[in-house]
Amino acid sequence: MLARLDKAPAHLRELMRNSQPNFFLPTAARKTTCSANGFETRPAHVRGKVSMPTRRLHLNVGINSTGYAASSWAWPGTRWNRFADFEHYLHAAKLARDGVFDAVFLSDHTALQRDATSRPLHSFDPVVLFSALAATVPDIGFVLTASTSYNSPYNLARRLASLDTISGGRLVWNVVSSFNPDIAANFGSAPLPARADRYRRADEFLSVVKKLWLSWDTPGGPAPEEFLWTAETARRIDHHGEFFDVAGPLNVPIGPQGHPVISQAGASAAGIDLAGKHAELVYAALLGKQAAARHGAAIRERAIAHRRDPETVRLLPGLVPIIGDTREEALRRHEALHGSAGEDGLLASLFRRTGMSVDPDVPLDPSVFAWDEGQDGAVGFVRSLAELTADEKLTARQLVRRTEGGHRLLVGTARDVADGILDWWADGTVDGFTVQPPVLPDDLARFVAEVVPLLQAEGAYPREYREPTIRGRFALPVPVPPTGAAAVGVSPVHP
Repeated sequence: MLARLDKAPAHLRELMRNSQPNFFLPTAARKTTCSANGFETRPAHVRGKVSMPTRRLHLNVGINSTGYAASSWAWPGTRWNRFADFEHYLHAAKLARDGVFDAVFLSDHTALQRDATSRPLHSFDPVVLFSALAATVPDIGFVLTASTSYNSPYNLARRLASLDTISGGRLVWNVVSSFNPDIAANFGSAPLPARADRYRRADEFLSVVKKLWLSWDTPGGPAPEEFLWTAETARRIDHHGEFFDVAGPLNVPIGPQGHPVISQAGASAAGIDLAGKHAELVYAALLGKQAAARHGAAIRERAIAHRRDPETVRLLPGLVPIIGDTREEALRRHEALHGSAGEDGLLASLFRRTGMSVDPDVPLDPSVFAWDEGQDGAVGFVRSLAELTADEKLTARQLVRRTEGGHRLLVGTARDVADGILDWWADGTVDGFTVQPPVLPDDLARFVAEVVPLLQAEGAYPREYREPTIRGRFALPVPVPPTGAAAVGVSPVHP
């Protein structure tokens, strides 16, 4: 992160020094302030309006199902089955646009979850849903999750390139390799491949897709006399690898932002390496500021190892905001989301999920959250708990107020939530967040109405859309084919 600041103009660096006393300290010297009960508190030197660097805060928002909270389907005043209604997602996307979010996000598993007491987190196909939303809602981007283990490169490259062009360059592909055995069972009798095999396939898959996306130059200029394309403008890729043999070229020309932005979320060593090689946006489970700084540094180190510019990686970890008119009201809402009337209910839920049996007021031993690189399930959620308890010596009672569904939890007033967002962003620890509202549409509407204006008042967050493409919005370079031909802009058609 220091390398990013050292490149800033001298006058801007001086401004940052004056407004952010610990801005230039090494990561190990920065500390997240934590109150006695475990809640995050924003350091005094960043409370109130501060002089922000020229970079801006980025926010994406999850719109899966009825909300991020498992019990959101039953929240009072909502329809329990709204997860199966297109109008529900349309309303959420319009709310996100009102809040000038960069993009809406959909995670995806191609399997119905086993827990029938919880909202079904994944239902509509993201490609189909986002196609419908893109035709109806202008400006907003789309972070679309698709697996490299259960797709073929050509077909997925074609579908994503089509949606990116039709939407005017508003697509992000969130790359996953799938860790759920139930997904494997829906694609044949073969078991889920080992993690190492999945990541090797993902790396090759990404390489093939990116070559396909840049294989047919965007048609433009005067009408040709005879040939609409040639071997020079529509190039075979002739890929032959461990997993795939693909001739190319793709039958969709290069789109308005070169090709869709690449996002990735793996937290294992293989996942971090994959992100360093390919990812432009990184979605992650990061519960503490120190861990977030380490994670960002690790990915950028791998980017350098793969001869990429580390400044072209944006870190947007997950964030669950629970907002009340007062902190006490927000705490009670947090408890109600777990069906409990107090903190003891939250503790009981934690102990049930983890199998722990400990004194809730004694600092946790991080080893209770054991994880290893070879485990079948996701590494990130477990690793984030181990790192937070190691960095901040939290008790179980404190921990339940710091995480929700594996992501960072901010509980309090709109001001508390805005401060928590700005604290991690202002010194460059993160580039923004992927907000996961517990209940949709209620919590998204409240975030837009109450938190967004505070972020805008700080000068950190935009009041309108200025760049039509996601690449432009995130200040990411536009990919060009090996011939050096640049993508030709295509104007999006807005409703």
